[in-house]
Amino acid sequence: MDNKQMKCAVEAILFAAGESVELSRIAQALGITASKAEKLIEELTQEFNSQTHGIKIKKYKDSYQFVTDKEYADQIRTVMDLNRKKPLSQAAMEVLSVVAYNQPVTKAFVEQIRGVDCSGVIGSLTVKGLIEEQGRLELPGRPLLYGTTENFLRCFNISSIEELPPIPEQNNEKSDDTVQAETDTVNGTVEEIVEMSAED
Repeated sequence: MDNKQMKCAVEAILFAAGESVELSRIAQALGITASKAEKLIEELTQEFNSQTHGIKIKKYKDSYQFVTDKEYADQIRTVMDLNRKKPLSQAAMEVLSVVAYNQPVTKAFVEQIRGVDCSGVIGSLTVKGLIEEQGRLELPGRPLLYGTTENFLRCFNISSIEELPPIPEQNNEKSDDTVQAETDTVNGTVEEIVEMSAED
């Protein structure tokens, strides 16, 4: 296949999949190297995203997916009878903030930061697909480690964790007030992302 045919094949793959597809799987399907497949998809992404289309191509880590243009969110909700999802609670926002900026982390780490039990909130965020188990820490009891998911990236419309807004630098010696200020900053940052995502 020439480049044009391979691009058409990628379109067909992403459309048929209905979810994100790893770069390695696309390369295997086309019978080309991962680097060549990545270049091909980048060209296709530029073509889609620079023109007036109702769908775009979005990258999530090493995967790609067709997504709808946020400009047509209201029309999509009307046709599919979708309601806006209930916003996350303040507790869920705080836990998600801690996990997102410090991952992978244990439940104990999150609880140390927040000062309260977080079992229920962590369970809820896991069910919502925003965080997931990412192995165990090699310490007595081998506690579970948690990190954000691809769905987290999708919900916040970012391609990787590196795109999260940075936290202001602080001195090494931190007072209780400084720690609280950092926590408030993280929570505020994630709240802003949630609000922007809700508007999409």
